[in-house]
Amino acid sequence: MDFRVAAIGLEHGHIYGMCQGLEDAGASIVSVYDEDEGKVDAFCRAFPGCLKAMSADDILSDPSISLVASASVPCDRAGIGIRALEAGKDFFSDKPSFVTMDDVEKARSAVERTAGKWFVYYSERLHSEASVYAEKLIRDNAIGRVLEIRGWGPHRIGVERPGWFYDKARYGGILVDIASHQIEQALFFAGADNASVVSSRVGNLHHEDTPGLEDFGDAMLITDNGVPCYINVDWFTPSGLGTWGDGRFLIIGTKGYIELRKYIDVAAENTPDHVILVNEEGEYHYRVHGKVGYPFFRAMIDDCISRSESAIRQEHVFRASELAIEAEEKALVL
Repeated sequence: MDFRVAAIGLEHGHIYGMCQGLEDAGASIVSVYDEDEGKVDAFCRAFPGCLKAMSADDILSDPSISLVASASVPCDRAGIGIRALEAGKDFFSDKPSFVTMDDVEKARSAVERTAGKWFVYYSERLHSEASVYAEKLIRDNAIGRVLEIRGWGPHRIGVERPGWFYDKARYGGILVDIASHQIEQALFFAGADNASVVSSRVGNLHHEDTPGLEDFGDAMLITDNGVPCYINVDWFTPSGLGTWGDGRFLIIGTKGYIELRKYIDVAAENTPDHVILVNEEGEYHYRVHGKVGYPFFRAMIDDCISRSESAIRQEHVFRASELAIEAEEKALVL
């Protein structure tokens, strides 16, 4: 298989997970461009076959490149994606791919106009073996029909963040940025096409020196098939935790529930991908790290080659993004 990928924009470390997932699935990471030479050098060390491009235009004009991946500043991602599609390539964006409704509308139009594909790196589901295993359990009817969903996405703010991280116009707000993960998962695990935002809140509760930062956000949604969802995200992970955040997801069904402890089992095991299942047959703790894999990446490559839609539905990508933006726009500011 000769599936060639280039990266434009290295502002977020997610670009490494995005490209590693593609490489592991059989793609070749062949070219990279960013204005920061240090970032480019580090990326080329991680992907030794990758060459430095002189400009984004050099990548976009290369007919051998099938897919452009980008983890640029969030507010720039939609523009890069539209240019990629207009150049005859598919696009793989870090989340959030869009910070405004206008971004989504322009991307939708570009997809319709070019027949290109627009993927978003919803890593908390697509690059999480716990989430992949939960999908299997739900498909196997381990908890019956899904009735209720709750998702938590705490993060550690760290000490070295770029300026755009504190500028809401550039990162979109906490619900657009972080909660896009949880909203996407809520739609997926509920088996829903759409949802309504019931209520939402955002605020800067503890970082007065950076007023552009939202360090707390939550939202309540109800899916079009009647599943209530609660989502909570923040930047309050303490330094004592053994990882960057205790991300958890709870899926409650008619016959039981699944809890995903995605990145750590606190005070028990500093390992990722714990799946807790409780149903009518008993209690189960599955440790699935290194055992399940990430089928999304191979399916995405196949979709680009065959023009199919097996990895993720295009409308699902857009609607999850729109719901995050809507929740942010409607949020009560604390």
